[in-house]
Amino acid sequence: MSPQPVLAIRGVTKSFGRLEVLRGVDLEVAEHEAVALIGASGSGKSTLVRCIDLLDEIDDGDIFLDGEVITDPAVDPVAMRRRLALVFQAYNLFPHLTVLENVALGDMRAHGASRGEAESRARSLLERFGLGGRERDRPDDLSGGQQQRVAIARAFAGRPRAMLLDEVTSALDPELVGEVLDAVRDLKAEGVTMLIVTHEMGFAREVADRVGFLHDGRILELGPPERVLSEPERPETQRFLRRLLEAGRI
Repeated sequence: MSPQPVLAIRGVTKSFGRLEVLRGVDLEVAEHEAVALIGASGSGKSTLVRCIDLLDEIDDGDIFLDGEVITDPAVDPVAMRRRLALVFQAYNLFPHLTVLENVALGDMRAHGASRGEAESRARSLLERFGLGGRERDRPDDLSGGQQQRVAIARAFAGRPRAMLLDEVTSALDPELVGEVLDAVRDLKAEGVTMLIVTHEMGFAREVADRVGFLHDGRILELGPPERVLSEPERPETQRFLRRLLEAGRI
């Protein structure tokens, strides 16, 4: 019998007015697995992770976390988000707080850690993500790549069951992308369960256990990175990757 997945998405649909964004999405993410979602802008990738984090309400289907339905209206979304961690394109750091305070705050407020415990963990995470010595800095003192690493450290501080990474490099200058991807590689090496929305195909190939291709709100192809990215079966996937290749993005 296969172990229960950490995340399970069953027949999820979502529309904004007459615009159908998700059209029956099915996906599982196993313990310690990293699944990368690729696809053109507007294919539904970001909407899917927002629905998983209960920021957008689904129209139909179910989302499970450790076998528990989290999309039931009776579920407390705030309590459920404490078990997940969503990192956005924008860093969303508090500009008036220090780097250390940004990372420690959620651990204290959402998880009841003492200030000493939270700050000790925050210092360890900042050191781990290459930000040792920047604890007293404010976010505006950091580069974009450093701010995004702080955001990842803050998300991880809550010891989530799964991390949802939504295009975490898309707002960065090209020379800063690598340092953020290194932080995600570190999470992968530790066995963190992750669902990663990305346009970095090389990164998806290296880090993901499986890659899913979204097109018009459906996952059309899902499998090992080498197969999906090198020998895609669906013509839609082939066209998408060909366009990236022609644009020099692969």
